[in-house]
Amino acid sequence: MTTPGTHPVPDPDISEVHQLIAADGSAVDDAMLAPHVADEGAEMLVQLFTDMVVIRRIDKEATALQRQGQLGLWPPLLGQEAAQIGSVHALADDDFIFPTYRENGVAYCRGADLAAMMATWRGTANTGWNPYEINVATPQIIIGSQTLHATGYAMGLAIEGKESVAMAYLGDGATSEGDVHEAMVFAASFQTPVIFFCQNNHWAISEPVGLQSHVPLAGRAIGYGIPGLRVDGNDVLAVLAATRWAAQRARSGAGPSFIEAVTYRMGPHTTADDPTRYRGVTELDEWGAKDPIDRFRRYLTDRGMLDHDAQAAVAAKADAVAAELRAGTIALPDPDPMSVFENVYVDGHPQLERQRENYQRYLAGFAPSSGSSHSGGQS
Repeated sequence: MTTPGTHPVPDPDISEVHQLIAADGSAVDDAMLAPHVADEGAEMLVQLFTDMVVIRRIDKEATALQRQGQLGLWPPLLGQEAAQIGSVHALADDDFIFPTYRENGVAYCRGADLAAMMATWRGTANTGWNPYEINVATPQIIIGSQTLHATGYAMGLAIEGKESVAMAYLGDGATSEGDVHEAMVFAASFQTPVIFFCQNNHWAISEPVGLQSHVPLAGRAIGYGIPGLRVDGNDVLAVLAATRWAAQRARSGAGPSFIEAVTYRMGPHTTADDPTRYRGVTELDEWGAKDPIDRFRRYLTDRGMLDHDAQAAVAAKADAVAAELRAGTIALPDPDPMSVFENVYVDGHPQLERQRENYQRYLAGFAPSSGSSHSGGQS
């Protein structure tokens, strides 16, 4: 493990939001980020665009499924496509990701089964994928706790001398949670190879980010001795570069980093939320002009990397993925009621067994009695 204090923390300038692509699709020269994506060709850039279009289509289809009663709830990611796609493509396959409940785009890129991604939201399973198959932990509903899990995992990586990193996704609201601050204390103290990737989408459910922090969120990490970097979260290329910067620091033994991806939640917090009750009427128009997909489309078309046929192929793939997701979701089997007691403890537990027996008796009470009959007379 790296000895605390052996890697002095630089004094980053968090007053600047780093950017490589402006809202109009034009290139921006950023001396810090540009070297981290200088070697990327058209194939990789088109892949980033494709993934953003596909996960927006996944999000649209899942929202429709919820409105049609096929899902109990859905946490939209509309507007945050660049933050998710840029960051996940910066990681190696053996890096382990600790998401919130909103990183379904990340899970898709890591190879999660489409129907399995919907299982939790349909209520047929406690989680949608095997974490060890795609190196993505199960979605975390408890706000901020995944940062502790990521830090602990990263401490293990350091102890074992591995070059992998851990990355925790979190929202702006989570930066006010005690778990997050405890995680940053441990990460800074032990110089763990962990990246805290904060998607500042400006709204912690119904509270604006300015209410909980009067300074940039990246400044909170600096208070713990962790370098903070603010990046345009709607600029997929800038996010890719920023995450590579943080991953390179972690692999070199320089410890944790905190990235604040400044983006915007275009939809509701979840499908149970009505954002029109708390946000201004002009916000959507303002941020719609900064749309991450439209921006990157202009950037690629201006450079001859994305013609009409290529865009049609991307749209067709997105529709095919959505159709597969819909069919797989509706086909998900209902779980056996007794399966709720599975995977609770590694070994048997007497209290759990008592609960299992009580529940079995409860369910048996609904079974029709054998030999029972009803007369047709009136009382």
